[in-house]
Amino acid sequence: MKVLVTGGAGFIGSTTCSALEDAGHTPVVLDSLVSGPPAFTRGRIFYQGDIADAALIQRIFAEHPDIDATIHFAARIVVSESVALPALYYRENVVGSLTLFETLNALGQGRVIFSSSAAVYDSPADLRVDENSPLKPLSPYARSKRMTEEMLEDLCAASQATAQPMRAIALRYFNPVGADPALRSGPYISDPTHILGRLMAAAQGRADRFQITGTDYATRDGTGLRDYIHVWDLALAHVAALEGFDRAFGRAAHNLGPGVAFIPINVGTGNGVTVRELVTAFQDASPTPVHVEDAPRRPGDSAGACADTTRARDYLGWTAQLDVAEAMQSAFAWEAVRAGRLDTDVERTETTR
Repeated sequence: MKVLVTGGAGFIGSTTCSALEDAGHTPVVLDSLVSGPPAFTRGRIFYQGDIADAALIQRIFAEHPDIDATIHFAARIVVSESVALPALYYRENVVGSLTLFETLNALGQGRVIFSSSAAVYDSPADLRVDENSPLKPLSPYARSKRMTEEMLEDLCAASQATAQPMRAIALRYFNPVGADPALRSGPYISDPTHILGRLMAAAQGRADRFQITGTDYATRDGTGLRDYIHVWDLALAHVAALEGFDRAFGRAAHNLGPGVAFIPINVGTGNGVTVRELVTAFQDASPTPVHVEDAPRRPGDSAGACADTTRARDYLGWTAQLDVAEAMQSAFAWEAVRAGRLDTDVERTETTR
């Protein structure tokens, strides 16, 4: 199956492209390269451009009329940046996605898999959420994800009365860690904001310390509780959503009622790990010690939660297979080859500038 992958040069997008290829599918990558490294597009059908460029989207489908689905990753994702620059996040994540979805709808492209986030949820007392749990996005980033979900749900519902209806699955995933086990891609930001990247920077001397931001949450040790999912498991969840798309809607119609056109699905391990527990596990695996200090919460942070993954299992036949220790092993292995991978010359099958 041929698949349009927006944001396919990013960390999760490029890893998913590898998983798609391993499963026999062909990704067609669209990425602006504002943040994603060109090396992650090497050897793939690639278009450089923006999701808000309707003419480019139309051109891609004209040149690849056999594309069967779209996986939409492209987005700004840094919580702290979204607090400082909310307009940027609403413009690129929400308005850009609207243009993409309208163009897909006009082209009769009826299958969309959207990269959403568990950041849309409130933190319940038991710190476990299913797809019906209360929502409370706390940052412009999280709100941009929720707005895009709502917008996509409305567009899908309205299209059901047309000759070419659109349906969508929103994968609400939790905290990706690790790297592609085959070391084709991994974290690439030199100043990372995600936890494993910041720990790695401190272990390698690129940062002088690691800060645990927030130690007064109602968790077992006061630090935030997260559901850390290996990025390879996350990539395989996208493959499962693609291959099981119609089956998922059949299951949803049975459980949620006929006519459902939008399905949110949690993607996590179902196991909660506190930040302090993760730091301890990292320290145990790291060849060099990391200086750790406690710090106040950051704007937009929450106590966190872990996923109820019943729907992912029942609708997609997917469950996470890898654990945090394996994520750390892949992260250390990726760091050993990262510079060489990112410096590799890019061979683009197709490109537009």
